[in-house]
Amino acid sequence: MAGPRVVIIGAGVVGAALADELSSRGWTEVSVVDQGPLPVTGGSSSHAPGLVFQTNPSKTMTELARYTVEKLSSLAVDGEPCFLQVGGLEVATTPERLAELQRRHGWVTAWGIEARLLDADACVALHPLLAPDRVLGGLLIPTDGLAKAVLAVDAQLRAATDRGVRCLARHEVLDIRTETAEDGTDRVRAVVTDHGEIPADVVVCCAGIWGPKVARMAGMDLPLTPLAHQLAWTGPVPALAGQEQEAVRPILRHQDADLYYRDRYDRLGIGSYGHRPMPVPVDEIASVDAAETMPSVLRFTEDDFADAWTETQALLPATREAKIEEGINGLFSFTTDGMPLLGESPEVKGFWVAEAVWVTHSAGVGRAMAEWLVDGHCTSFDLHECDVNRFEAHQLAPDYVVARGCRNFEEVYDIIHPLQPPGDLRPLRTSPFHVRQRELNAYFLEASGWERPQWYSANEPLLARHDIPVPGDWAARMWSPVVGAEALETRGSVAMYDMTALKRLEVTGRGAAAFLQSMTTAHVAKSVGSVTYSLMLDQDGGIRSDITVARLGRDRFQIGANGPLDLDWLTRHLPRDGSVAVRDITAGTCCIGLWGPRARDVLQPLTDSDFSGQGLRYFRAKSAHIGAVPVTAMRLSYVGELGWELYTTADLGLKLWDTLWEAMQPHGGIAAGRGAFNSLRLEKGYRAFGTDMTYEHDPYEAGLAFAVKLDRGDFIGRAALEERMTEVRRRLTCLTIDDPSGVVMGKEPVYDGTACVGHVTSAAWGYTIGKGIAYAWLPADAAVPGRTLHIGYFDRRVPAVVAEEPLFDPSMSRLRG
Repeated sequence: MAGPRVVIIGAGVVGAALADELSSRGWTEVSVVDQGPLPVTGGSSSHAPGLVFQTNPSKTMTELARYTVEKLSSLAVDGEPCFLQVGGLEVATTPERLAELQRRHGWVTAWGIEARLLDADACVALHPLLAPDRVLGGLLIPTDGLAKAVLAVDAQLRAATDRGVRCLARHEVLDIRTETAEDGTDRVRAVVTDHGEIPADVVVCCAGIWGPKVARMAGMDLPLTPLAHQLAWTGPVPALAGQEQEAVRPILRHQDADLYYRDRYDRLGIGSYGHRPMPVPVDEIASVDAAETMPSVLRFTEDDFADAWTETQALLPATREAKIEEGINGLFSFTTDGMPLLGESPEVKGFWVAEAVWVTHSAGVGRAMAEWLVDGHCTSFDLHECDVNRFEAHQLAPDYVVARGCRNFEEVYDIIHPLQPPGDLRPLRTSPFHVRQRELNAYFLEASGWERPQWYSANEPLLARHDIPVPGDWAARMWSPVVGAEALETRGSVAMYDMTALKRLEVTGRGAAAFLQSMTTAHVAKSVGSVTYSLMLDQDGGIRSDITVARLGRDRFQIGANGPLDLDWLTRHLPRDGSVAVRDITAGTCCIGLWGPRARDVLQPLTDSDFSGQGLRYFRAKSAHIGAVPVTAMRLSYVGELGWELYTTADLGLKLWDTLWEAMQPHGGIAAGRGAFNSLRLEKGYRAFGTDMTYEHDPYEAGLAFAVKLDRGDFIGRAALEERMTEVRRRLTCLTIDDPSGVVMGKEPVYDGTACVGHVTSAAWGYTIGKGIAYAWLPADAAVPGRTLHIGYFDRRVPAVVAEEPLFDPSMSRLRG
């Protein structure tokens, strides 16, 4: 099968990898076009220093890098290897960095890659240029190394060409031609170049730093910023005299000073992220013919490199006998969240992007995109963090894209706490309750641009009646004992939670019920007033999202979703007859979660509607007035207590808050933040999509079989799910920890004896049960209640016991009261 007509724009490491991967799967009607010569096209791949460090807090990014290492290690051009597996060494020069390397060791071990923590002497033995008195320790990944980017392009394009792929150099893309099909959708039809049109059914933009310019031709805003990054080369270093191989020492990172190093025979390459951000508007990038060297290479600014050179001479004293002989300010792609941009345009069918991908992840992305295009979904990698449609509208604003891209440049080697919010462009989105939350001295973190309280300092007096255990130093950052007090007060009395940041979608139309039946695993076409917890699956049975579906009218449903990808997924599957519409109603609405054993005492006097156990049963919804405020009340509770999610329009939100606040005071009610919320939901075993389960997991593994109803009609992923349900080899498992100082934060490795068998997803201290809680993916045979395992936490092994779940109120009596 030749496949559809595919045009790949850009012949760098990503475009070349995609051409190779597509053609190896039988799609050979493929053309690769680039404005530059091949294989040195003039983009970022042409000057990339090639350092491949696989360690990343994202499991997906590590897996993409691992595949890249495996593939490039197998490639050569005319006998010259495309990958030099010299290992990767990260060194610490401060105690804080040494602790961070222990955390990074945990990640990479959890993701299944060999790693070793080294003392200072072992680091110097591996890299003798290091100053022994500067280094405290290091992290070694033996399989890291140097990718020869231009050779990798050449090798993969040669393989693709042998299968029939056309590679067209010196073809500048001028436009993407689209047309409107009979069903009303816009579709790509051709790529217009300075050599004429190339017909296309699928266009994939792999244009790197030119990505926003090309995407614009298809009407797509791409949140990518080209930024200059300094790379310098020393002259001969006497200590390296006579080195006949290009690289013999590990590639080296000195992240305390934003620096990295690599060999080049008797010279060293030095890369620096320590200088000021230097964004370059995409339209100001020089053309191939006008560029002084190549479009992605700008003149070296020596003043910006001065601190980097001083620090290099301190860390690597042998360089004091050398000089900087050459340098560039090389352009690379940065995004607002540091992740790639992969996927299909929401507006133009057949226009895809694979952007903001560095050499480190290039072959992995090539494989992922090929699977996605050929099979309709990616089977090898969980791409939800990389999907180009993950952004909110404000995250596509030009000022936002540049500001956050520059911030990511500055923080690329920083020690980032899991809860650390961005420090710029805040506040962006505020709920109607924000003014009251500030009066209560809320400590705000950010969620999808929303300012969301983590706790309220106004609740500090509550600490007088609660003994709150203090976690270790790392978990105690961006934490307060007030978090524990708020959790316990919720269990003991009543609390209000701002739930506005959660995505809300409205699905309407005569076909809405049938449409949602086809999209979800549960039976959602029930009576008006029903609320259903359900899943949306991919074609392979993996979980795309968990949602709540409330039927508010015969042809009107409200969905509690996880983010923009849910909206994108539903929109892509809408029937073309106009019988169903879906829209995001989040910004125009707000929500308060009113929860706790005294929640009914607060709410019932405020309304003529019946909020008794029979008047509004668990997982039911109805319209009501709370004081003067019309609300949609849903009998749901993510914290495991009696209560309701109360929705109203944004203009009435402040009035709803004030009404409830006044009514709560005689009952000792409080406002509570996300810290308490997270603790309470883990006590109940409630999952969080994107953290506890993702596309790579199915409902049976994730403990969500109850949300799958096979005694009803077909739905996306059903056939694949029926095949996957026969054997569950891994499980999302609850672990408990006795020691408060051992409270972990997620992504840590889990050990059974000396073997790493899984990794932590969500974790918190359970203030009600008096234990730490950690959910983890484990082999099914290790997920045995009562079994003791250990969690790798910095330099510790924390004992953790497999527990039955839920840990709190297993009879559900408090929820259903």
